[in-house]
Amino acid sequence: LGACSDEHVTDRAIEFIRRDHGHPFFLGVSLCNPHDICHWIMDPPSGLATDLPPLPNNFAVDSREPEFIQLCRQRTYYGQEGTHTFDWDEGQWRNYLAAYYRFTENVDVQIGRILGALRDGGLEEDTLVLFTSDHGEGMAAHRWVVKLMLYEEPMRVPFILDWTGVVPAGIRDDLVSGVDVLPTLCDYAGIEYPEVAGDSLRPLLENPRATGRPFVVAELHPDTMDLSMQGRMLRDERYKYIGFSRGRDAEMLFDLHEDPGETRNLAHEPAAHDELVRYREMLCAWCEEHEDDFAVSHEGLSLIHI
Repeated sequence: LGACSDEHVTDRAIEFIRRDHGHPFFLGVSLCNPHDICHWIMDPPSGLATDLPPLPNNFAVDSREPEFIQLCRQRTYYGQEGTHTFDWDEGQWRNYLAAYYRFTENVDVQIGRILGALRDGGLEEDTLVLFTSDHGEGMAAHRWVVKLMLYEEPMRVPFILDWTGVVPAGIRDDLVSGVDVLPTLCDYAGIEYPEVAGDSLRPLLENPRATGRPFVVAELHPDTMDLSMQGRMLRDERYKYIGFSRGRDAEMLFDLHEDPGETRNLAHEPAAHDELVRYREMLCAWCEEHEDDFAVSHEGLSLIHI
């Protein structure tokens, strides 16, 4: 679907950019790729591509994977793409990665065309460009495909701001969120906006000594027919804590500095107990502050000391 629509959408965007603009404009360009990898997964072409990329280092599934994730793997309606991978061998997994990279290359071409139109029209120094996405992709990490999980691959999305001569290059913060889109754009445009969950990133970009939020929280509601199936993630610069509302082994704690692939769940290790409790309590405090009634499955609490 995206292969058919993205070029058309880009054509219309370029037509708009090339108009004579007597006033500032806002243009949203919704490109589909590489989102349509979900259709490829459910109906892959026969045969393997050439020059297949390698599998990720975190391809294996943890022998003590939370029961919540195991249940999600079996769902046959929303997020059912994963059920189509049960009989894949490593060649098919690598073929899927090759397809995903091709889809990404396709959308990169369209983004390049849009940026070229801004440059050719002399608008590059007068336009703030924000590039982001709705969700990530499993990319074979933990043998996961598409979204609907709190691992880094499905959770991380691009959030790139570019404004030649205004936004400085090289600033990075891993704890920004999609909720920051509205306040950031409104702040740069000089538009008042109501109190929202997100923060404007303009102070962070304009003041090299500024610090962003200490951690970011994300919600997971993976089952459209059972809304009690929920997860929460709290992540700071080093650690990520994940809790699930159901099942055994319902907590995960990863040291992202030492284990960026999330292959070693520290929630099972007595030596990490203090960190586990600290991050569990941080999430509980956040939930209370935001009137979120989420609770980790009691049967799944690791090293129960609360």
